[in-house]
Amino acid sequence: MPISRIAVGSPAEAGQADALKAALAEFISVLIFVFAGEGSGMAFNKLTDDGSSTPAGLVAAALAHGLALFVAVSVGANISGGHVNPAVTFGAFVGGHITLVRSILYWIAQLLGSVVACLLLKFSTGGMTTSAFSLSSGIGAWNAVVFEIVMTFGLVYTVYATAIDPKKGNIGIIAPIAIGFIVGANILAGGAFDGASMNPAVSFGPAVVSWTWDNHWVYWLGPFIGSAIAAIVYEVFFIAPSTYEELPSADF
Repeated sequence: MPISRIAVGSPAEAGQADALKAALAEFISVLIFVFAGEGSGMAFNKLTDDGSSTPAGLVAAALAHGLALFVAVSVGANISGGHVNPAVTFGAFVGGHITLVRSILYWIAQLLGSVVACLLLKFSTGGMTTSAFSLSSGIGAWNAVVFEIVMTFGLVYTVYATAIDPKKGNIGIIAPIAIGFIVGANILAGGAFDGASMNPAVSFGPAVVSWTWDNHWVYWLGPFIGSAIAAIVYEVFFIAPSTYEELPSADF
């Protein structure tokens, strides 16, 4: 079971060079991702007089986020694993693939990367608003939580299948693009309802810079629950059985 593999780690790990390099890689990857994703919405608003919530704006957001995440995961993969998302880090932690200490480093770096990206966008656009995630009319907070759970489940399940699974083989080559595709597809599905975050860092940066916190908890609770479910399902049904099969048989 994944719970038996959860590791806290040593406080000394936070000062190790490889852990700090990995955290820096996460900071840069999230900065790249948020700057392009959030920036695409701001650019669309400027060109269309606040039309980012139109069907065309939704497609543009899905495309920008999918492409940017493909790049962000790719450039961080060999250093930090290319999580680019606190929920992905949490899923890796639940499955025992990263310690709690390193997870905390990642979370700090990811949140800072998002905030810095939004500050840079605000400055470079002459003060345009970095819009915080919000719920559409008729969508309640718990409706949005379910949306975020399902979408993040799909994302983290994809991460496990293409990047974490030790049996992934050559499929690992397409992990970044598969991860980018599922995020882009989920934005097309959920963007009109709650913005389709799937990523607490992506929601955190705009909320800090615009200082808008309405229903912000939704974008933490949903992704973390969805991530944990995906990690447990994949570990229990697809990784653990293979691990047991590889164990040498005992002679009695």
